Amino acid sequence: MLTSMWKVDKDVDRLITYPQIVEAAQILTKNEVVALPTETVYGLGGNAESDEAVAKIFAAKGRPSDNPLIIHIANLNQLGEIVKEIPDMAKKLIDAFWPGPLTLIFNKKIGKLSEKATAGLSTVAVRMPNHPVALALIEAAQLPIAAPSANLSGRPSPTTAQHVHDDLNGRIAGIMDGGPTGVGVESTVVDCTGDIPVILRPGGITKEQLEGVIGEVSTDPALTDHTQAPKSPGMKYRHYSPNAPLYLVADGVNKIQELVNEKRAEGMKVGVMTTEENVENYQADVIFPCGRRVQLETVAEALYDTLRAFNEVDVDIIFGEIFPETGVGVAIMNRLTKASGYPII
Repeated sequence: MLTSMWKVDKDVDRLITYPQIVEAAQILTKNEVVALPTETVYGLGGNAESDEAVAKIFAAKGRPSDNPLIIHIANLNQLGEIVKEIPDMAKKLIDAFWPGPLTLIFNKKIGKLSEKATAGLSTVAVRMPNHPVALALIEAAQLPIAAPSANLSGRPSPTTAQHVHDDLNGRIAGIMDGGPTGVGVESTVVDCTGDIPVILRPGGITKEQLEGVIGEVSTDPALTDHTQAPKSPGMKYRHYSPNAPLYLVADGVNKIQELVNEKRAEGMKVGVMTTEENVENYQADVIFPCGRRVQLETVAEALYDTLRAFNEVDVDIIFGEIFPETGVGVAIMNRLTKASGYPII
């Protein structure tokens, strides 16, 4: 398949009439799939009402079919068409954080969406992205758009159009290049179907921000207790991994350097994932900084780009620092532990 590339300036007025937007929207109505920028990561969009389009999303990514997709909308009228009701807690969160990096889970209306998009569940995950290109494309297509991250399943999520091209060129109809994303980690997922909202995936909106709007918010115990089955089906899979094995180390610079020395003595090429503050404290074959420790938002923004950067160099093993699990640090550590798949050293 020939994959088209469209460059779109997100600051153009009336983006919905932009020729590239119109062309991509027409492709979506024909049940082909198109990668689009959001404020979190690039998404792989397809018509959420079409079994054919959703099947193409799963095939392009190599994604397990029991892993439901997040439905992206551009206005609240679209939300009313796909969910049974909007609980009061969800209304407050929508008012506070939409458009933005927050996905809400509702009880779905039967018959509107492809059952493949929701993995046959009675619920649906929905968000309104805060990116003018994404919103214009959804409006132009006049469809709810199912859009997981636009990467091969298991690889680090894409934060640039080039990342998408590296993974999916020849597997999808088109890639809409709207520049690098901003938040860097995916949206926070909150289940609004019970009496108390539950965070199923930490992300760009923190628990503290949510509680500032609606009060008590709980967290799926499986996020910290890996012996429990997660409520969100997709969270049971390993994600975000670079090609070389990644090990997270809790004891700081000295312990990481000790491990680096051991592996280099064994003839291995070793990478270190650190922050700007600590780059000069390591001696290794490859050292990549990932943002600034004093400003965790910069770590989140650079996380996937840094993980992907290790695939462009020759390393046999990677050691990485850990981060405090406060604010967006919860999301950072969630992604890093999923990328590692190993116990923290």
